[in-house]
Amino acid sequence: MNLAGPFQTKAGFILASASPRRRALLQNLGLDFTIMEARIEERPEPGETPQEFVLRAACDKASVISSRNSASWVLGADTVVVHGDRILGKPKNSEEALKVLMTLSGQKHLVHTGFCLKNAEEQVSVNRVVTTEVSFFPFSREIAAAYVATGEPLDKAGAYGIQGVGGFLVEKINGSYSNVVGLPLVEVIQELLHYKVAVPGHG
Repeated sequence: MNLAGPFQTKAGFILASASPRRRALLQNLGLDFTIMEARIEERPEPGETPQEFVLRAACDKASVISSRNSASWVLGADTVVVHGDRILGKPKNSEEALKVLMTLSGQKHLVHTGFCLKNAEEQVSVNRVVTTEVSFFPFSREIAAAYVATGEPLDKAGAYGIQGVGGFLVEKINGSYSNVVGLPLVEVIQELLHYKVAVPGHG
């Protein structure tokens, strides 16, 4: 699944995620990789901060796939939307999506993405958490309901997709845009280049 882009992969590379957004972000860079979804229980442990949770989840995903593909480079990632001290997951229905959106209307929230790059054979495991602050403009319930009616919020953490229709809700962001989509590309590509999983050029 290689596209023309500024980078190419030199080593076996696996994305331990079925997220179409993460897949598209990496494909746009020209990287060639295999997708292997890692099914883990994604639930915060008592006393765990959102940052600790996303980092643990990302590393758990990478570890599950790396244990079966020890010679490959495996990238695991997890993203959460946080308002105050509350993690906002994917809404269960339209009513919950509307409630989440009205909570975020006119407010700032944080998006944390943890990622883990692992190679068992090389005994390499690097992980980071990247945080972006997102501000919504103060929209009405009618606007929120019209957005919910598009169906987009129902499979999105925080009930919106910044890369889709939901981008109109965002007044400003402080930090990485791609991090809100699901993968902080600057930080990820730095690690891929450092370990020569990716190199500049294509073809």
